[in-house]
Amino acid sequence: MKTFLDWSAYDTYGIGDAYSGIPATGGNYAKAVAVCMHSRDCQKTAKGVMCPSFRVTGEAKHSTEARVAAFKAALNEGSDARAFADPRLDEAMDLCVSCKACKKECPSAVDMTLIKTEYLAQRHEIRPPSLRLRLFGAAPEWLSRYKTPLRLAIKAHNRLPALAKFVERWIGVTARRPLPEPAAKPLAAMTESATGERGAVVLFVDTFCQHFEPEIAEAAIAVLQHAGYAVRVARPAPTDAEPDRPLCCGRTYLTTGLVEKARREAKRVLAAFQDEIAAKTPIIGLEPSCLLSLRDELYSLGLGPQVGDLGKQLYLLEEFLAREHQNNGLRMKLKALEAQRALVHGHCHQKAFGAMKAMRKVLGWIPGFSFEIVDSSCCGMAGSFGLEAEHYETSMRMAELSLLPAVRAAPEAPLIANGFSCRHQIAHGSGRQARHVALVLRDALEALPSGG
Repeated sequence: MKTFLDWSAYDTYGIGDAYSGIPATGGNYAKAVAVCMHSRDCQKTAKGVMCPSFRVTGEAKHSTEARVAAFKAALNEGSDARAFADPRLDEAMDLCVSCKACKKECPSAVDMTLIKTEYLAQRHEIRPPSLRLRLFGAAPEWLSRYKTPLRLAIKAHNRLPALAKFVERWIGVTARRPLPEPAAKPLAAMTESATGERGAVVLFVDTFCQHFEPEIAEAAIAVLQHAGYAVRVARPAPTDAEPDRPLCCGRTYLTTGLVEKARREAKRVLAAFQDEIAAKTPIIGLEPSCLLSLRDELYSLGLGPQVGDLGKQLYLLEEFLAREHQNNGLRMKLKALEAQRALVHGHCHQKAFGAMKAMRKVLGWIPGFSFEIVDSSCCGMAGSFGLEAEHYETSMRMAELSLLPAVRAAPEAPLIANGFSCRHQIAHGSGRQARHVALVLRDALEALPSGG
């Protein structure tokens, strides 16, 4: 069976292992599906993230185990790619939010996020992707090429209920939630420091920071420069066919099954970082889903060993600072903030990759600052999931499991959330604004000495 992703990592799975029931068709992809050992951890509702859809429906059919069963049945009964036309797969995957929790919390490490990407890519071969899916998937291109008209159109959508309802009927984008509005001002042309006593770093500015919240990238630059690093913002390689279009991790393409476009973006990233890979320069990202996609899901695109070299140099801002503190003696000069207690919501990918420990550490450097990390599953926004009309109610039910009640219970506490989607969901569900850790750290910086 032709697959769109590289599943060779699963080539030896099933040899001598306890599990069985690998489907007759599907090759290594079938092996990736069959790693499920039916522990049913995906049907628990205690601590953790997995499985958001089961948690809100209470129905086993919306769990990771049930999705695996549906794929096994379809691959056993179908014929090669035609197996993906099985309507049972549509039902099984409908509420999957690609949270990545199963890869971390499932004892068998079922990677349902990548399984879903392959499923969507196969479905597109049978049935062309919808206009809505193509719009969401290609958001990085639309924002780069048509940002001003898009901004005006989104502002009109958010202010004219009749227009929002028309869009909902036309392409299925909910009228019950405002769309994120692109920023009026672009990312400032920050002065990139040529030297830094602690060495050089590269800042990867993702699509969401670039076009919606450039102040986060600006804050990260200020924090890194204050800490003693020479900062350069990542830009496309001189040989790039689109040198003026910002780099993109390809995440929106992967989550919508547009794999070839994701592969194109990944190649742009690898080309842009050739020198950094050779020099082992740290590359720092801000949006968890973007940076961690580069560190994890790039392997699935079959782009060679350089992907592994790049992955070793990729850090979220808080991960990099925590590592430098532990290994290289970084001690930041921070001052107390006016607010002394905050609530922190972790993005699903931060939790799946163990990055919340770094968040705890760097926030703990702020004098007199205390915080509580909300014990929550997925916020429910999950990229475009919460914007889809048929999923709006489920999205809000996910938020109401624990996140929004915790926010309402602490009306005076500042809110910290690194995920763009998470901040959007919190704002919609509570009317309050959460902030990225880069902004919090910037506010806590002690003023540099005059002339420093």
